[in-house]
Amino acid sequence: MLNVNDILETVTMIDQENLDIRTITLGISLLDCCDPDIDASCQKVYDKIAKKAEDLVKTGEQIEKEFGIPIIHKRISVTPISMIASSCLSHDYVKYALALDRAAKTVGVNFIGGYTALVHKGFAGADEHFLSTIPEALSTTDLVCSSVNVATTRTGINMDAVATMGKIVKECANRTADRDSIACAKLVVFANAPEDNPFRAGAFHGPGEPESVINVGVSGPGVVRAALAKAGDCDLTGVADIVKKTAFKITRVGQLVALEASKRLGIPFGIVDLSLAPTPAIGDSVAHILEEMGLEKCGCCGTTATLALLNDAVKKGGVMASSHVGGLSGAFIPVSEDAGMIEAARCGSLRIEKLEAMTAVCSVGLDMIPIPGDTPADVISAIIADEASIGVVNSKTTAVRVIPAIGKKAGDELNFGGLLGGGPVMEVNRYSPSKFIARGGRIPAPMQSLKN
Repeated sequence: MLNVNDILETVTMIDQENLDIRTITLGISLLDCCDPDIDASCQKVYDKIAKKAEDLVKTGEQIEKEFGIPIIHKRISVTPISMIASSCLSHDYVKYALALDRAAKTVGVNFIGGYTALVHKGFAGADEHFLSTIPEALSTTDLVCSSVNVATTRTGINMDAVATMGKIVKECANRTADRDSIACAKLVVFANAPEDNPFRAGAFHGPGEPESVINVGVSGPGVVRAALAKAGDCDLTGVADIVKKTAFKITRVGQLVALEASKRLGIPFGIVDLSLAPTPAIGDSVAHILEEMGLEKCGCCGTTATLALLNDAVKKGGVMASSHVGGLSGAFIPVSEDAGMIEAARCGSLRIEKLEAMTAVCSVGLDMIPIPGDTPADVISAIIADEASIGVVNSKTTAVRVIPAIGKKAGDELNFGGLLGGGPVMEVNRYSPSKFIARGGRIPAPMQSLKN
């Protein structure tokens, strides 16, 4: 039973500590939209999304108003479009991106994810040509996000896809150079991509998902930091306990919103994603949580250990608060979207090599990192391969979302504004991995894959 203190504590979290529901994401299956005629298929896609999601934004706004809980974004995820595109005789797959963008604007959501391909074991059907359309799709739409899964623990790493994605990231940057390479902020390359992730840019509605589903992503780094600040000089076991208890409270808020949205929309509840999602706002930073634990600056020695403690405690607290936990779940470290990460990168404490080490223990990967615009495509491919290796060997999700800032060099600033934030362009090791990337083929699955 809730008491007055619980209610007042939640009000404080929302009013002073930046607690919010980052997103309500409606997942929609488009498997019944396949058609040999691409125009007919795109019309089916548009019609289904417009119908299924017609009340999503209105319902989210009603819940916000009635419960007093900010819901920052309302989003949609759909079946990977490369699967739908394989039924078409035409290869003009950008038409799907335009249909998704039009549908998203019609229903009023912030983003739509699912211009996606799953190529971790090889290319099938439309996949190879589909990948080549990603730069045009992302540069000619506003709300469409794209993701590509290039590796899993069970299959290893598709290095042909990795090589291709380095070139695609670079082309996305060039096509939107006049807009700070914004297309790259809407593209993520995964290993072990989850089918129920509510967060952009990696959200898609996996083939194992139901016809439609409500997934919720929570936030709350500011709440965790405030709880640690109040606790004072407790030991690290005490720190873990505080984070667990706080994560439990945050997740209960997410569960409440998810169930309410599910009931009002008549759509099944899927999962609550426990990820602590930061913003550029002061007081809403994962980096500042790590500093509250005792680091002088995020990125210094000890950063990986504090992040491991945080990530584990968030999951332990969250799973007690919801029977259905999924998505990414843990702590995000997107550089440009986290005020503390931005500060640490500017002063030189946080470097890309340290970020890579941190991804071994957090819930995602090298995320929203501006890099020099002249970074070669094969270096970007090698960054993807490194991250995929961490994910594959550790049986976890990892991802890469880097922004080659065309015309900018290390130390220059990139600024998207809003939740995407901004920050300094980070230096990348320039020694060439080109011969390695050019070998192609597949990196075999590790022994960890043989669990049956």
